[in-house]
Amino acid sequence: MDADDDLLAVDARRLRDDIERNAAFGDIEADEGRGRTVLTGTEPNREAREYLVERLEDAGLDVRIDAVGNVAGRWTPESVGVAPETDSDADGDADPAPVAAGSHLDSVPEGGIFDGPLGVYAALEAVRAMQDAGLEPDRPVEVVSFTEEEGQRFASGLLGSSVAVGERSVEDALALEADGVGDREGTVTLESALETIGFRGEGLLDASEWDAWLELHVEQSERLTDAGVPVGVVTAITGITHCEATVRGEANHAGATPMGDRTDALAAASEFVLDVERAANEVVAADSETAVGTVGSLDVRPNATNVVPGAVETGVDIRDVDRDAMQELVARAERSLARLERERGVETEFRRPFDLEPTPMSDRVRDAAHDAGERAGIETLDMHSGAAHDTMHVASVTDAGLLFAPSRDGISHNPKEWTDWDDCATATRVLAGALADLAGADLGAE
Repeated sequence: MDADDDLLAVDARRLRDDIERNAAFGDIEADEGRGRTVLTGTEPNREAREYLVERLEDAGLDVRIDAVGNVAGRWTPESVGVAPETDSDADGDADPAPVAAGSHLDSVPEGGIFDGPLGVYAALEAVRAMQDAGLEPDRPVEVVSFTEEEGQRFASGLLGSSVAVGERSVEDALALEADGVGDREGTVTLESALETIGFRGEGLLDASEWDAWLELHVEQSERLTDAGVPVGVVTAITGITHCEATVRGEANHAGATPMGDRTDALAAASEFVLDVERAANEVVAADSETAVGTVGSLDVRPNATNVVPGAVETGVDIRDVDRDAMQELVARAERSLARLERERGVETEFRRPFDLEPTPMSDRVRDAAHDAGERAGIETLDMHSGAAHDTMHVASVTDAGLLFAPSRDGISHNPKEWTDWDDCATATRVLAGALADLAGADLGAE
């Protein structure tokens, strides 16, 4: 099929209007760019959810809300012939498993307007594009918004998708207590927060029932811009390890303690920070160019200008799509601490409380995305994701894929986060083509 014969054409104005309307919920003043703060269970979150439900229903989708607030709208074309609430048709045949797409509506505090909402409204626009083109796929198509992807008020992120794939129970999720911005008036559970905004639904959104899943997200880096390619097709989502290293020395008077008599925990911890950076650079040069290692937090005690630091707690973030490279960085961090004990006389502890392995994307879904780009005359580029996404969870129960749209200057989680509207539409066109293919729509001869 020639690119000019591509059946699917997204409505760029309609997509932009939805994203801009969503950006008004929880909008903040910003010196530059456009920002929003939308935390799960807050008034801006209610407004964003209600607008999404309205738009899903306007497009003829059947909407349901599950027990943890996940929102799903299902389009069941006449060609399928089975309503979403029906388990079988008149002949007893099983309801065809749907394909699904989406992302999330919550944000980090003072975040941008594209992270999450682009994926939700691109999924909806993909369905509308199929409807406008008169396509009749063999499977239903589901548009999904997961609860609490960012992890800013409850849990540590990817909450709704963790329930949808069975990694966390509904009961455990609802019992989670708020932690962070806006929760100074006593304990708030996820259950009470969802009930307050009217989005404590029933039942369970079960991702294992989907035939395939696809998410569109802003890249949050500059690889697409540097390559001059409009759409990225993710090969794997990075693994993530969080480690905690404690360095203990001896607190003492900064003026009365001679330099040679000190056991300065912060000086030792500073070497540890540089050792992690050095190890990451060396692993990148020798083994895996996608590896990263970061010491992102320090808690210094007693943290007084006139006291030699007695203890430091550090937080280490290690990521890569290569599991062996991650393990090497962890081992190098532990060796650094052992050296500091020998050379500086400090005591150290090392813990690894969080460890998530790299997640490969489905070849079938990736092929559908590349094929969609080819049909539409849109270049696509294989690349990895250095950030976590709900797709990591979904990939554990069904074929899953992730697409990227360019991010200006690679900025995200910031009001300056920006993806040009034309780029949003272009990536959505690839998403629509891939979903139509996966759902079994007749896209014409190749």
